[in-house]
Amino acid sequence: MTAQQSGKVIITCAVTGAIHTPSMTPYLPITPDEITQEALAAAEAGAAILHLHARNPETGQPDQSPEGFASFLPRIKQGTNAVINITTGGSPYMSVAERAAPAATYQPEVASLNMGSMNFGLYPMLKRFKDFKFGWEKAHLEGSRDLVFRNSFQDIEYVLETCYGNGTRFEFECYDISHLYNLAHFADRGLVKAPFFVQSVFGLLGGIGGHPEDVMHMKRTADRLFGDDYRWSVLGAGANQLRIAAQAAALGGNVRVGLEDSIWAGKGKLATSNAVQVRKVAQIIEGLGLSVATPDEAREMLALKGGDQVAF
Repeated sequence: MTAQQSGKVIITCAVTGAIHTPSMTPYLPITPDEITQEALAAAEAGAAILHLHARNPETGQPDQSPEGFASFLPRIKQGTNAVINITTGGSPYMSVAERAAPAATYQPEVASLNMGSMNFGLYPMLKRFKDFKFGWEKAHLEGSRDLVFRNSFQDIEYVLETCYGNGTRFEFECYDISHLYNLAHFADRGLVKAPFFVQSVFGLLGGIGGHPEDVMHMKRTADRLFGDDYRWSVLGAGANQLRIAAQAAALGGNVRVGLEDSIWAGKGKLATSNAVQVRKVAQIIEGLGLSVATPDEAREMLALKGGDQVAF
């Protein structure tokens, strides 16, 4: 059943990610304690799914070791019924084996899976942010001028083979129209099974833009390729976040917010927490006459295995 049919909208919250750096905002969760607190507060505010990355607690660098996740996964699971989604995107600078290791180890209900290679330009952020606490931050942004985020067909097959047998389902992250066709290719081969949870990403340099027509083009294409076999969600990067969420919710879609995707809570105003963004998008959903899905409603909509079937 789609969100439009049920009137229920799934809110995913991406708590920290691997894009923003500690010097950009003091509110970015870095340590296991911060990630745990932010995740639990986001769930309390209405997030049915918590999309999680780990970071080095000293420097804030992305950390895709299973050990990095071990310090917060059990605590979040004990503190909320929300669905836990572990990234296999990690950071564009990591190998696919490194990126898939946490999801393979912990067998979550959901893991993210990027559906194609792309240029991944973060360097425009250097115009806004000049002073950095850690040496890696500027290099991380500057290096994206010559960065291809590799997600080859072989890489995608590797993640599927490594994680699908554990009952983990995927948040298929589609940054462009071609990524929808890549997903259709894997569906045609029988390597992925409906319902597909398609997370359309808008406004990241190297992928599709954030114009309302881009959103419609993505939805029209997914409708044509997948019909009733998919559940649509959107992620608007930066200032696109709430506008695109509102458009998608009105069209029967689900939404993703969080400090991974945007550090803002209005023009020029930093979000002081992930929960602030969750509450804002929940108000939009309710203002449209829809309701925010509970974790168990999200499990039913996405055909998930249940929180008692994970390995943490």
